[in-house]
Amino acid sequence: MVTSLAKYAWGVLAYNLGVIAWGAYVRATRSGAGCGAHWPLCNGEVIPRGASLTTLVEFSHRATSGLALLLVVALLVWVWRAVPRGAPARKAAGFTMLFMLTEAGVGAGLVLFELVADNASFARALFMAVHLMNTFALVASLTLTAYWLSGGLPVAPLRRPGASALLAVGAIGLVAVGTSGAVAALGDTLYPASTLAEALQADLSPTSHLLIRLRFLHPAIALVTAFGLIAMVRPLTSGGRGGRIGRLVIALAVVQLAIGGVNVILLAPVWMQMVHLLAADTLWIAFVVLAAEVMGPALLESTNLRP
Repeated sequence: MVTSLAKYAWGVLAYNLGVIAWGAYVRATRSGAGCGAHWPLCNGEVIPRGASLTTLVEFSHRATSGLALLLVVALLVWVWRAVPRGAPARKAAGFTMLFMLTEAGVGAGLVLFELVADNASFARALFMAVHLMNTFALVASLTLTAYWLSGGLPVAPLRRPGASALLAVGAIGLVAVGTSGAVAALGDTLYPASTLAEALQADLSPTSHLLIRLRFLHPAIALVTAFGLIAMVRPLTSGGRGGRIGRLVIALAVVQLAIGGVNVILLAPVWMQMVHLLAADTLWIAFVVLAAEVMGPALLESTNLRP
């Protein structure tokens, strides 16, 4: 039975996915400098007056991000009051709070160091990669909080080194896909192409900006990771548990490849970038749940990956 607290946790996760997607819109529309180099104030004001469209876009992202922080604070307090000490949901909620704070810190850094709008520096690319990794950590923590509040079993990774190794490789692959995708999306935003042929030519040109020349890494890493996920799901779920979520991971990996292909063909329009990011987050959530399912103690003696 899913309790009200569990439903709230899943709701907070869903809301944060919306905030993440809106953040992609801010970046894709170059609205990140809408509040100037001010944080947490917007152009020196709590609520900007006579704001331009870019200011409204950036301010709305800050407002929704602030609400996300409050929702996570409420989740943490509720979990710590309702869940006994030692329960995994308590630890997951604590990590959720930690990564929410670091998420705000990275976002503030982007603004204060003016790594927004038309900034094409390598420092911005690094910040974007770090931002993506922190977002994945936040989403994973939220997912595990909701999963354990919904009755999920605690994990026992040290007793299953084979499965742990496969899951670690899968997680690293997905994070690599996400970080390379963040850099590729930044290149698409700053250096848009008018035709697919022009985009491909720019990717191969030694005179193109580094952000453009790095774009090819994203589809290459995505292909390898997708096929790797498909290959690892069967041995991971051979113990009889996690089969349904495993099939979902496979389906989402295939769908994400298709979305990525369409995104390239359409020259990465803003709406498609948001869809692509949401699909990536959904795949990551499914993978995190799969990891929790197959690492449950009930499977220790029933899988061919046992030590």
